[in-house]
Amino acid sequence: MGFSNYIKAARLRTLPLSISGIIVGSVLGNQDSFQYKSSLISYCDFGCPTILQSPIFWLAILTTIGFQVLSNFANDYGDGVKGSDKNRTGEARMVASGAITPKQMKTAMIITTIITLIIALLLIYVSFGKENFGFSILFFGLGIASIAAAIKYTVGKSAYGYSGLGDIFVFLFFGLLSVVGSYFLYTKHINFKIFLPAISIGLLSAAVLNLNNMRDQIEDKKNNKNTLVVKLGSQKAKMYHYALIIGALIAAIVYVQLNYYSPLQYLFLIAFIPLAINIVVVAKNIIHSELDSELKKVALSTFLFAILFGIGQLY
Repeated sequence: MGFSNYIKAARLRTLPLSISGIIVGSVLGNQDSFQYKSSLISYCDFGCPTILQSPIFWLAILTTIGFQVLSNFANDYGDGVKGSDKNRTGEARMVASGAITPKQMKTAMIITTIITLIIALLLIYVSFGKENFGFSILFFGLGIASIAAAIKYTVGKSAYGYSGLGDIFVFLFFGLLSVVGSYFLYTKHINFKIFLPAISIGLLSAAVLNLNNMRDQIEDKKNNKNTLVVKLGSQKAKMYHYALIIGALIAAIVYVQLNYYSPLQYLFLIAFIPLAINIVVVAKNIIHSELDSELKKVALSTFLFAILFGIGQLY
């Protein structure tokens, strides 16, 4: 029974969103690395892209999942000890409910950090080997920064999630670092066009956080959790939400236009159908708690965008 509480605290429904940037960056990075070596993209014996055989891809996925689980544990702990989760809507939080003690959650955070660092070090070694020591140090530093960002979102007196900076960090880590970083693991260089799909993933990830904060707006305000939604107010938060989704769409379209070679590259537009519906739902929303179901819709749409965007680039 105790282990199931940690599974709940890990919030598995957030994991597809967390790996979306890895999928996009890996597909583009794997594609470009092969184009530098050959004019053809290599495929495995079963006709699947070689990215599915790449240890870099799977290690990057595992590392990102580790960071996300750590972030969820830290969020549960930070909000729990501060009392911010007493009357929250949505999934029950383990520390606030008493299912996991603060001390037990701290231990879980330490264990998750150690495991994630080990996987990250293996990823760095597989990608850069002994020849690119400078890159190894850089990515190790980024890994430490990711751990610090995951913990400091709600933990401590200077938690940035309580001062309206969460959206910026989500955009940077879920979008730019995730996509551009995973691309770099394959190619060892930066193509500045890669920032366009990175912006798309970052904006959609921020849209998920914005929905979360819109849902929790009343309780957050009571508990002095000054998210961007609390600072903006409901109507401006809605306008901000529309801008995030439309901005993500524009960035993806611009990337495809700059690198166009097949109509299949626009396959990702399918993912924006549920996102368009979400905009309508948000526009009509009055009761904040009703936005909880929209969180899953936007998170899974972001994951679908990553998959369809990748397929469009490969085929």
